[in-house]
Amino acid sequence: MASEIHMTGPMCLIENTNGRLMANPEALKILSAITQPVVVVAIVGLYRTGKSYLMNKLAGKKKGFSLGSTVQSHTKGIWMWCVPHPKKPGHVLVLLDTEGLGDVEKGDNQNDSWIFALAILLSSTFVYNSMGTINQQAMDQLHYVTELTHRIRSKSSPDENENEDSADFVSFFPDFVWTLRDFSLDLEADGQPITADEYLTYSLKLKQGTSEKDKNFNLPRLCIRKFFPKKKCFVFDRPVHRKKLAQLEKLHDEELDPEFVQQVADFCSYIFSNSKTKTLSGGIKVNGPRLESLVLTYVNAISSGDLPCMENAVLALAQIENSAAVQKAVAHYEQQMGQKVQLPTETLQELLDLHRDSEREAIEVFIRSSFKDVDHLFQKELAAQLEKKRDDFCKQNQEASSGRCSALLQDIFSPLEEEVKMGIYSKPGGYRLFIQKLQDLKKKYHEEPRKGIQAEEILQTYLKSKESMTDAILQTDQTLTEKEKEIEVERVKAESAQASTKMLQEIQRKNEQMMEQKERSYQEHLKQLTEKMERDRAQLLKEQERTLALKLQEQERLLKEGFQTESRKMQNEIQDLQKKMRQRRTCTIS
Repeated sequence: MASEIHMTGPMCLIENTNGRLMANPEALKILSAITQPVVVVAIVGLYRTGKSYLMNKLAGKKKGFSLGSTVQSHTKGIWMWCVPHPKKPGHVLVLLDTEGLGDVEKGDNQNDSWIFALAILLSSTFVYNSMGTINQQAMDQLHYVTELTHRIRSKSSPDENENEDSADFVSFFPDFVWTLRDFSLDLEADGQPITADEYLTYSLKLKQGTSEKDKNFNLPRLCIRKFFPKKKCFVFDRPVHRKKLAQLEKLHDEELDPEFVQQVADFCSYIFSNSKTKTLSGGIKVNGPRLESLVLTYVNAISSGDLPCMENAVLALAQIENSAAVQKAVAHYEQQMGQKVQLPTETLQELLDLHRDSEREAIEVFIRSSFKDVDHLFQKELAAQLEKKRDDFCKQNQEASSGRCSALLQDIFSPLEEEVKMGIYSKPGGYRLFIQKLQDLKKKYHEEPRKGIQAEEILQTYLKSKESMTDAILQTDQTLTEKEKEIEVERVKAESAQASTKMLQEIQRKNEQMMEQKERSYQEHLKQLTEKMERDRAQLLKEQERTLALKLQEQERLLKEGFQTESRKMQNEIQDLQKKMRQRRTCTIS
């Protein structure tokens, strides 16, 4: 059932107190209740550049995120506002507003770098908000992007002799949107009108040269081009006269510059229509609890002095979810068996057939809910728990059958025992009357339904316990000769031996059925695991093919711009990625 979102305003998600980042438990509690996939939009930029105004517009409100009206940064840490997605039913839009970068009161550039990195790690669309045009000053202010490889790791331990390249980052980095506020230039190049996107592409062109100045010019541009293959740009006119900016959230649209109003509408429409669901490597869609886990993992890593690691975050999330998936699968098994099984079952095979159907469904539940089950440890745990549950049902089935049969024997044979005590069969010809009555009662017992798998064993145990009584009646019957008595004794012994042999054969058959069931369980686990691994492999190949296409495009642009060295570096990355893809295509699942 879809969870309802009842946030009337934003709440601090990651607190920044005296330079220390901490996750807010109340905000995490809100995330934990969101079962739908989330689209996460984070905005970052210098303080007092109007970030919060855009986020309020995305929330569909005039007020919410603090706008402030002075040169002080109003937003501290990272604030969150969860609202129903206006264009994607069944999705939640999570808006993250970050504290302004470069706040003179903080004087802590390190803190800004972590806020910047967290916004990238948590979002599916990353909005960078700045004032004016894209000039060198704007690029210099975006120096945080050049530090990302020193702030974030994609793998906990890169392969031997392999450094993390941009392919590792591209696979999980968000889409990039640059919003330019109070933009006063005409959008044109070489006298021709251009779009905002073309302006961004033009601004990201590299400069020929090898001087330190050239390298500083190119570095942020290269990082943006490599880390954010999907880029978008929006320009905004000044909304009102500078003196009225302090009352911006109180003004109606008709009091604002019409161009600005339309530009904001275009921006919101693009975000609503194009921002993707937050997705992890392997196509894992993020919901509220998963986002909560990511927040905790990243913030705890930063607080402990480590670098936030995507792989570790996913594995930590997998530990939580796979454990829950095991319990969910076991609960489904118990529910199905509880509904289908009526103890005692007539045969062991009947119970095992019900177990097999419920087990198959339980494995399907686990496979759907689990991911990144390294070495299949959680699926092995599920197999062990389901085997124990099966054995418990078998034991309950045996006990139910024993109880039912014992009650039947008491009900059917107790009158005969009373007659024996009364001496009814202690007379000439009494033995034959007793045997006839015994056969009639055994027939009546056999005709009773739902006795279960212990029916014959319980009966034979009972008859064996009454052998002395039967023998006493035989010996007192004076109508039988000694020879006839000897023959009858041998007949009873042979019948008892035959019954014992039959029981041993039945026990052996049950053991064989249990062994066959264990093998079928193993094959079912293997079958569903293999299918999941094939799907995962196809998904990863799809992601790598997308990354490869983006790298090829970037290499082509570099060649056109005449940057041979950078193009060769990109070619090496492309070859490494192609090698990994070939290995993934040819690897067999064991």
